[in-house]
Amino acid sequence: MYELLPVEESAARIVSLQAMLREEGVDGLLVTQSTDLYYLTGTMQAGYAFVPAEGEPALYIRRSLERARRESRIRTVELGAFRSFAATLAADYPFLSQGESVRVGTPLDALPAQTYIKLAELFASIGVRITDGASVMRRLRMVKSVWEIERISAAASVTAEALEESLNELREGVTELEWMARYEYEIRRRGHIGVMRMRAYNMEVLTGMVGSGAAAAEPTLFDGPAGGRGLGPAVPQSVSRKPFARNEPILLDVGCCIDGYLIDQTRTAVIGELPEKLAAAYAVAERIIRRAEELLVPGTPSAALYEEALRLAKDAGLADHFMGFGADRVRFLGHGIGLEVDEWPVLAKGFDIPLASGMVLAVEPKFTFQNVGVVGIENCYAVTAGRPLTLTRSSEQLIVVP
Repeated sequence: MYELLPVEESAARIVSLQAMLREEGVDGLLVTQSTDLYYLTGTMQAGYAFVPAEGEPALYIRRSLERARRESRIRTVELGAFRSFAATLAADYPFLSQGESVRVGTPLDALPAQTYIKLAELFASIGVRITDGASVMRRLRMVKSVWEIERISAAASVTAEALEESLNELREGVTELEWMARYEYEIRRRGHIGVMRMRAYNMEVLTGMVGSGAAAAEPTLFDGPAGGRGLGPAVPQSVSRKPFARNEPILLDVGCCIDGYLIDQTRTAVIGELPEKLAAAYAVAERIIRRAEELLVPGTPSAALYEEALRLAKDAGLADHFMGFGADRVRFLGHGIGLEVDEWPVLAKGFDIPLASGMVLAVEPKFTFQNVGVVGIENCYAVTAGRPLTLTRSSEQLIVVP
């Protein structure tokens, strides 16, 4: 039997959410997205959760009610006919019938337009207007509990073990796809749930992006410094059928998900010897991540880490290669991570949310050289009152295969 979300975890999250709703002047939050549902209730069964700014929340389940009642940490009832959902809510929460002064938010960043239109019509029938609650939900999830950090740490341990085993297959002539299959086997048998969740629309993240030489530097839609060639236009990212060759950089950007919680890690390898300009860039990536560790303290604006990384890359003459190349460069140094790969805060210009204890961030300085390859490092850290806690386990040293 699997482990359920502790009751106290759900309770603490709901208390924090209700405080945020009151601060924002919002009367309630309607939660529809499966990851958000799990975060608050402990179940991903299909339905809707309603959290009032004051009072007891409720989970309305379409399917499977039996399993939801077993897993959920809040009051759980059958949804019933969808057309009656607004009336059901109004009966359970009479304040919703007080007219247009009532504000109900829902995270619109993760809600299909068709569903939003239907919900907006239903709520309008009881005089309630839906507003965007995305920032409330994303800010709520930024700070992780000890329980959450333990799961991210467990994913990091699995990643380190699997990488160590898989390095036995890292040799000339092995394809990116073949190597990734070995890595995925190693993490799956250790408890990887099989998916890496991402919130952004039309963005998918696979188990990792393993790319060698020019294949790693090939531009693609993925919002990251290295997307990879992929297996074709239908999967234009991550591994290809290109075989590993001597004296070219091999980017091992891999992850794992344990109990829903993710780790994101990058290491660079080479079979033989890394060309001089790439070795120099890798050394700059090391300097950037060391500097980032100094800034990963409560109170530092998120944007400050990106700005400092830009300065170090520019001083090294590598500004044009930092976090991508040309028009395909991305404008961040790292991102929050937890139940999804792309959580807040983002280490990017204009993202001035100050760091706080409990935030978990993936910091990933990388350098892309068109038609040559990508080098870099990525670690995950938990922000603490003192130095950040490094969650990734694998050695950062350049992996050199004789």
